[in-house]
Amino acid sequence: MVTKERRPTPDDIPPQQLDYPASQADMTPQPDSDLSNYSPAGKLKGKVAFITGADSGIGRAVAIAYAMEGAEVAIFYNVNDGDAEETKKMVKDIGNKDCLIIKGDVRNYEDCESAIAQVVERFGKLNILINNAAYQMVQKKFEDITLEQFRRTMETNVFGYFYMVKAALPHLEEGDVIINTGSIVGKMGKNFLVDYATSKGAVHTFTKSLALNLGDRGIRVNSVVPGPVWTPNIPATMTAKQVDNYDSDGIIKRTAQPEELAPAYVFLGSSDSSFVTGALYDVTGGQLSA
Repeated sequence: MVTKERRPTPDDIPPQQLDYPASQADMTPQPDSDLSNYSPAGKLKGKVAFITGADSGIGRAVAIAYAMEGAEVAIFYNVNDGDAEETKKMVKDIGNKDCLIIKGDVRNYEDCESAIAQVVERFGKLNILINNAAYQMVQKKFEDITLEQFRRTMETNVFGYFYMVKAALPHLEEGDVIINTGSIVGKMGKNFLVDYATSKGAVHTFTKSLALNLGDRGIRVNSVVPGPVWTPNIPATMTAKQVDNYDSDGIIKRTAQPEELAPAYVFLGSSDSSFVTGALYDVTGGQLSA
């Protein structure tokens, strides 16, 4: 395995704007999601994990990391067939595991139920649910956030998480895990992502409340809270000017690459985090909320 000598800095990211939903293959530079800097240790052997929004970005990196750690992996995606097939190939080539790919929409409860049923039918169980699918769209003026956009943001980022938990919970047992993807903007707010930041704040509260609710059953619930990450959502939802030299607001002065988030999901999905529940696990590059 070849370790990368350096991570892309803001200077390496040129202005660009892609149609939504963007394909990871069209981004410049390509996000690092091949886990070439990761050393697995068999932390998830015998586990079955289901990851939403895993055709690209953070979800893809997590799928590969989980396969490398020995888990059986299924992913859920909405549009980009090519990206989903590439994730499946990478899980096989890098993680030495087959990957079940399921197409659907987290905003539709029937799709969520069907996806969970397919995972259980294929692997016989479900141990780790990772809610990662998300929608965002930049609007500088509050008046430009349409009712349709607000509804889509909430239905994807909040309803979708609730739906997946609702569908998965009958199959989860003591020792199993739910991991949600939050965002630092859900803690600190963001002027041009009002609806998205609001939805991620809801995810954080959902995580804590669900952890309290499921504690007696021995099911742990946590949330990874990323800062800026170089994923297809960035050039697909921001202006070319905003993408130019993206993003240097944190202490580390650059955006994260997807594979830098994956170890946090491994930790929270494994027995290493057996005493962690109801946590908002920041991976922000030093973007501080308070």
